[in-house]
Amino acid sequence: MRAVMLNSVPADPALADLPVPRPEAGEVLVKVTASAVNGFDLAVAAGYLQQMMEHRFPLVVGKDFAGTVEALGEGAEGFTVGQPVFGVVMKPFLGPGSLAEYVTVSAGYGIAPLPQGLAAAAAGALGLAGTAALDSLDAVAPAEGETVLISGATGGVGALAVQLAAARGARVIATARPGAEADFVTGLTAAEVELVDHGGDLSAQVRALAPAGVDAVLHLAGDGAELAGLLRGGGRLASTLGLTQDAVQDAVQGAAVTVHTVMADPNARTLSELAARVAAGALRVPVTATYPLEQAPEAFAAFRAGTLGKIAITCS
Repeated sequence: MRAVMLNSVPADPALADLPVPRPEAGEVLVKVTASAVNGFDLAVAAGYLQQMMEHRFPLVVGKDFAGTVEALGEGAEGFTVGQPVFGVVMKPFLGPGSLAEYVTVSAGYGIAPLPQGLAAAAAGALGLAGTAALDSLDAVAPAEGETVLISGATGGVGALAVQLAAARGARVIATARPGAEADFVTGLTAAEVELVDHGGDLSAQVRALAPAGVDAVLHLAGDGAELAGLLRGGGRLASTLGLTQDAVQDAVQGAAVTVHTVMADPNARTLSELAARVAAGALRVPVTATYPLEQAPEAFAAFRAGTLGKIAITCS
């Protein structure tokens, strides 16, 4: 099979021919139709996760997948051969990845049925970013009318979070530079989204819109401590970048704020909820560029350059 792989890290991912993997007990083999590039993949290639997770080479990169069940390992339950599925590769080690024509995944975690009305191309870019967005928003739990500041709104997670926050009736303030970034973010939802330029004095811009402070922050990019300092007393911050409560104490100056460090949890319930929203037209997967598998190195370069939204990969 064709796969985008690494023989060592740090290195640039390259296309190679590898044997088709065999599903172990409790696993399913998925023939991958579509996948996507995530920041996690770039971190793996850069060698940033060497001390955090076991690496098994040749290491196929990629977390998101959508496709059909090709085979079942012994004891794998809940799925049938030929069934459309999508999800996130969630093995406790790095090695089998989804930027390939086939991938093995656990039948019990990180996979869900692909509903009618959700195209594989969109589903292949939904799992990881969608879960991170939904989990972050659930952590800060904005009530209708509360103000949510989303830092990193032009990325895949942020673009989905803008839509999910607006759907809850929150007042959304999002970071975007004037021009293409601003047009992209304001085009994500019919609801009003107020913009602040992360290239300028972010704190002053946010304070002008919310003098008493914002109710919640999604820290998907930028200086987490600075963002925490924009919360009102009792405010909440969710960080996908590892920000902790201790790291913001100086910035909040004793104000009672809560920091949630979020790790995306793509369980079947969350994946199914996201899929249902997209299938119903209530959520749009913000794919702005699509590459065939053989051009995955170019897709990685585009991601590093700062492409808006999600970059999808067609695998078969």
